[in-house]
Amino acid sequence: MHKLIVLYPEPTDRAAFEAYYREVHLPLCAKLPGVQSISYSLGITPPGKGPYFGVFEASFADGAALGAAMSSPEGRAVEADVANYATGGATVITYPATAFPVG
Repeated sequence: MHKLIVLYPEPTDRAAFEAYYREVHLPLCAKLPGVQSISYSLGITPPGKGPYFGVFEASFADGAALGAAMSSPEGRAVEADVANYATGGATVITYPATAFPVG
């Protein structure tokens, strides 16, 4: 499994970020070839109280699948769209993940 994490610092306008993110950006992400799961959280800290406003996580079968997704036309559209809402920028982290059994 390979993970893609995006950390979003505080945006200029939280409401505008949230509306655009939910209505435009997440549907673009859902079209990424090979994406297995997507989760996100917004407003994870009160305004001005933490380094991050939001976090996004997507899972892929492996690094090759993630690379292919981000190199695809859909991946390029996702990447180009970030400037339309993330006024605070974004930090992208990718890594291989190993599941650990629980229970």
